[in-house]
Amino acid sequence: MWHDNETTVDYLNFGVVADACAKLLQQARGEPISVGISGGWGAGKTSLVRMVAQRLEALNKPDDNTYVVVTFNPWLYQDFDSARNALLQLVGDEVLERARKSEQLYEKAKRLLKRINVLRLVQLGGEAAATYFTGVPVGMVGRAMQRFGLIGKGDDDDKSADDKGKKEGGDGLLKPAEPVSLPGEIQAFRLALEALLDELKITLVVFVDDLDRCLPKTAISTLESIRLLLFIKRSAFVVAADNDFIKGAVRVHFAGTGIKDEVATNYFDKLIQVPLQVPRLGVNEAKAYIALLLMQRAREDKVFDQAKFEIALDAVSKRLREAWRGDSVTLEFLEAQVGVGDQHMVDLMKLADGLAPLLTRSLAVDGNPRLMKRFLNTVFLRSSLAEPQGIKLDLEALAKWHLVERCAPTLATALANMVTSESDGRVAALKAAEDANAVGQELATPFDANDPFVHQWLGLAPPLGEVDLRPLLHLSRDTETRDFGTDDLTAVGRDLRDALAAATARNTPLTEAITKAGAAQAGLAMTRAWALQVSKRTWRSAADVLMLIETCKVFAQHGPTAAELLSKAPAAAIGGGLIPELHAQQWAKPVLEAWLVHPDTDKAVKRAIEQMNKRGT
Repeated sequence: MWHDNETTVDYLNFGVVADACAKLLQQARGEPISVGISGGWGAGKTSLVRMVAQRLEALNKPDDNTYVVVTFNPWLYQDFDSARNALLQLVGDEVLERARKSEQLYEKAKRLLKRINVLRLVQLGGEAAATYFTGVPVGMVGRAMQRFGLIGKGDDDDKSADDKGKKEGGDGLLKPAEPVSLPGEIQAFRLALEALLDELKITLVVFVDDLDRCLPKTAISTLESIRLLLFIKRSAFVVAADNDFIKGAVRVHFAGTGIKDEVATNYFDKLIQVPLQVPRLGVNEAKAYIALLLMQRAREDKVFDQAKFEIALDAVSKRLREAWRGDSVTLEFLEAQVGVGDQHMVDLMKLADGLAPLLTRSLAVDGNPRLMKRFLNTVFLRSSLAEPQGIKLDLEALAKWHLVERCAPTLATALANMVTSESDGRVAALKAAEDANAVGQELATPFDANDPFVHQWLGLAPPLGEVDLRPLLHLSRDTETRDFGTDDLTAVGRDLRDALAAATARNTPLTEAITKAGAAQAGLAMTRAWALQVSKRTWRSAADVLMLIETCKVFAQHGPTAAELLSKAPAAAIGGGLIPELHAQQWAKPVLEAWLVHPDTDKAVKRAIEQMNKRGT
């Protein structure tokens, strides 16, 4: 299975964007900068952020500048502490840790943390806010602030600050009865943080991830925290979020104010100096991504060599970087990476080549890397469930069926409803559609002739029109309950069914097989074989009705059933080659008489019937 985790292994050619982002941060040379990485859910924002962090590590110069990367995920905090407080605390803790080597800087870092704690308490309001704004301990919260050194105890205590710590006080941020302003305190916090970063010779890079998973209130709270820390020297923010989500959160935040779209856009633009968009995957990139995922799986299953995988990864990455030259990721290119003599790997590359266009262009997947990975996970999971249940299906068939489930559920439901035990799981309409699509003919219901996806899906290997779809539908019960009816055929009956469907001339083994099956099973086998051959029947050769004739010769009681099946033949399609054989069967006489008077029956066929009637044979 492929885990839904971020990675620094580049299957999507995101490295180019990661290089550009890291270079932007380096070129800032200590000046504050904010970068926004925008992309939809599952587009690969987190992986891109991790790639940027990896590149920053290579740019560190300890004597001049070290990039300290702090990753903040507000989604983890929205049910516990406020995202705003959590972000401030995370930054303070990181600076404190970096300052441990210097006693002087460590003391400054601790005072910075105290300022953060004050700001957190003030947000609670009540006694904390009153204590903060007046400098006088108010209530239990105020006394607690004094006890923990968040406010001082007065001038007398300042004088005794060096008395080996016997008395607390003098080291608080505020003195008693010394009111301050919140804006002033925020500015003091910013200046203190900026000075510490400069003395530590570090650039603090805060990656804010999963912002678009948060509730609107949490998202806005996080953005407000970013604003508090933004534009401090030696600081950088990289915010990964879907722009459309941010705009929606701003609208919710300012609900009832008549905010316009441009205002919502400007809100985010004021926070983000450099916008970067996660590249959207085209067919080329999707094909490379799926192929590499399949190679990775094969490597983990030890059917593909590690060295070959690394060579293929380099080759595919290079091909994607140079795609602008016109060199695309073709099936031939992918086969060359796995070795044309390795049929298993070649089949996997064919699967990637066939899936990529459909998964890219379908609105249900739309080239989303996470959804493509989940698609493959489902296919491989069903494959692992098949063998224990005695089901033999290749990955290509499993993938093709799941594709129509995922991208065209209405069509999938319609096809599933056509699958019954009576037809042995085969859908004649699907076979007819595949044949029509191959020669460019019009498609019939339930296939939408105006949907490009339908045409591409029908042309995707392998064809499913003559495949028993019951195993596929059985494995897809995770999406819907399936009921195909009761299959009354025994093993002997199924063997006879297949023999009848394959027979082109009467023979002794076939007669013996009919006799061995018995009357009941022979009747079922005849009906099923007739249904199986519906798409292949020309209505012009005696072989088309051989299964009816031979079964009824052994068990005459099935004559009425055979006549009913034969009566559904299109009169206009009947050929003269059927008449001699059928005329000799008593059960077929009523059908021949109906054809004789039918206006659509060919004149030559009518003459043949009349001649046989005159002979009395």
